[in-house]
Amino acid sequence: MTRSTTRAGFTLIEVLLTLLIMSGILLTVTQILSAARTSRDSIHNIQEQMLAGPAILQRIENDLRALYAFDRDARDVLRVENRVLAGFEADSLDFVCTTDGLMPHRERANEDYRRADVNEVGYCLRPNPAFDDFLELYRREDFGVDDQPFEGGQYAFLHDRVKGFEIRVYDEDGVDAEPREGWGDDSGEHVGFPARLEIELTLELAPRLVREQIVVTRHTVTYKRVFRFPPSMRAAQELAAVPIVPRLTPPVVDTGNQNPNAPGGGPGGGPGGGPGGGPGGTATQTSTAGFGDPAGGGR
Repeated sequence: MTRSTTRAGFTLIEVLLTLLIMSGILLTVTQILSAARTSRDSIHNIQEQMLAGPAILQRIENDLRALYAFDRDARDVLRVENRVLAGFEADSLDFVCTTDGLMPHRERANEDYRRADVNEVGYCLRPNPAFDDFLELYRREDFGVDDQPFEGGQYAFLHDRVKGFEIRVYDEDGVDAEPREGWGDDSGEHVGFPARLEIELTLELAPRLVREQIVVTRHTVTYKRVFRFPPSMRAAQELAAVPIVPRLTPPVVDTGNQNPNAPGGGPGGGPGGGPGGGPGGTATQTSTAGFGDPAGGGR
């Protein structure tokens, strides 16, 4: 007796159809991953090109808008130094502002960290120790204000691919105005508030990412920001209002004539019969204090 056996399996058409479906799925996944990688590279490059320079200039502008000059010597308001490092423009900027401290400070190790409401702030550059083709940009901040507002403090790193940081200072506004070489020097000729500042920051873009590979383009971008000081600030600086605390003098009491035998003397003598005696029998008490009065100690 012959027994027939049935063998189960896939036909050639079924195998080819399965391979076709799997190929379509793998192709779709590959396209999605490639699009995600391209988007990531684009975001990286946009962040480097669009955010680094403007963010630094916006930080500088925020500090300049909070510039503090009340009851300060005009020579200590703002200082701009024209400097050159490694063949690049490397100007420095220093002033005092009311921007809340960005770097916590404490005097002793066992004390809590504090932030000052008024700080010494500056922007300067240093040579890049890793690459001779670039400079490093730092923000200086000193807790509070001391006798040397343009020195000392802590330095916060901002950027390491700087190819130029130029600051032009104008003592008058207008298209025909000529920039000054510096501002706030010891000569006292150009001190206080200028009319405007022009800041140019030149950065070389970091190596780009293209298909997960670093591509060096050597492409530089120059960002420019113009900051004008309001005329009211310059006028207030010229007035040079200085706050003072008035000195109070003790009261002066006029006791009159204390002789009981004199006319109008005695406890109630005279027509006025007052306790102080004298013609009117009155006691006078005077207290003067204030600004501009010699008795009050004003100036």
